[in-house]
This record gives sequence, structure tokens and C-alpha cells, in this order.
Amino acid sequence: MAAEIKVMSAGAVQSMVTALGAEFERETGNKLNLNFNTVGALRERLEDGEQADLVILSASAIDALEKTGMFAPGSRTDLGRTVTGVAVREGAAVPDISTPAAFKQALLNARTVAYTDPKAGGSSGTFFAGLLERLGIADEVNQKAVLGKRGHDVAQSIADGRAEIGTTFISEILPMKGVKVIGPLPGELHNANTYTAAIPAGATSREGAFALLRKLTNSATRDRWTAAGLEPAF
Repeated sequence: MAAEIKVMSAGAVQSMVTALGAEFERETGNKLNLNFNTVGALRERLEDGEQADLVILSASAIDALEKTGMFAPGSRTDLGRTVTGVAVREGAAVPDISTPAAFKQALLNARTVAYTDPKAGGSSGTFFAGLLERLGIADEVNQKAVLGKRGHDVAQSIADGRAEIGTTFISEILPMKGVKVIGPLPGELHNANTYTAAIPAGATSREGAFALLRKLTNSATRDRWTAAGLEPAF
């Protein structure tokens, strides 16, 4: 009998979860209830008691929830790793971001800078807000910031021309047409995040969730994960 499998997933892996999930539905007859949001927002919902069959969050968030006994033993599986990238609109002049100093200057020179709102709980926004403080340019950049709830919104604001330059995970930029990744954050500013799946102990469609996890980590899909801006962990 077909099952409905509820997935709560961070946006950094949305493109692959959506694509492989659609294939999984066709192959198995199961239905997926996909819920994408920031790591912070999803973690809060889980801590408030919301139920899911498969959870995909940053490795650090899974670590924290695992300590509470939330997940079925042995279900934790790393999916992939993505890095924070810098993007501009397709066809726009490409600023120099080859060194931390050059990247800092590019942010100061830009009329508008897009990143995810740290208050929305996104991993890249939280990181970038701290980075601006470290670089000593938080006040200048935040005066011209275009904040998005998720990385998708950041990429959209660049494509629309509302932001001149922006930063979020490369896996969230690549699916957006009209936006160009000009590189990862340079030098010691480099930032990477691993995304990890786990099946809650209370999952009602546990078998279906394990089957979906096998689909997501099938070695035949590695090239597709790489093309989506994610270094597969399997």
C-alpha cells in the first residue's frame, strides 16, 4: 500500500530532494509531503512536537536533536556538503573576490548586498552576519542589505536586479536562472556546511523513509549532486 512520507528539509538540498523525490514517487507509488525551510525554523517546529518521517538539516542541528533521543538509532546519514558562494546577476560586471580584502571591498562598493536574514534561522545568514562583524563592515553593509527568508530568495533578488551582489550556499544559487556564481568565499572566509538526514523515532512511515533515504544516497546519483553544487557524502 502506498504511503505518505513527510519530509522536513533545509533549503540547501531542496533541488536534489525535489528531483530525486519526484523519481521516488513515480518508482514506488508513495507520496511525499515536502516541507522546505531554514534549519532554525524547522528545528523549532520539531522541538515543538511536529512529526516527520525524514528530517534533513545541517549536521550540527542533527547533532543537537540526536542528543534528545529524537531519531531512530542508525538512521543518521550524511547527504552532502555545500559551500557559501558569491553571486551576481548574469551579464553583470564581475567584482574581484579573489582575496578576503578584495571581497570586503566588493561588498563596500556594491549598491545593494543580498543574504539570508539571520533572524529567519538560515545557516548561511547566521554565518554571514558574523562574518560582516569580523570584517568590521556590518553597519555599512546592513544599511544596504536585501534580506531574504531563504537562500532561494537571495538568488531571486539578484536575478530580479534588486541586489547587485549576494551570498548564500552555492546549491541554492545554481537552480536560479539569471544568476551567476562567481566563486566561493575566498581564503580563510571559506565556509562549508554538511547536510544530514535522520529518521525520527516516532516516524509513521519509517520503511518509506528508509527507502527514500536509499534513493537519495544511491551512488548512481553522485554526479547529479555534484552538478547541483553539493559534494556527495556517500
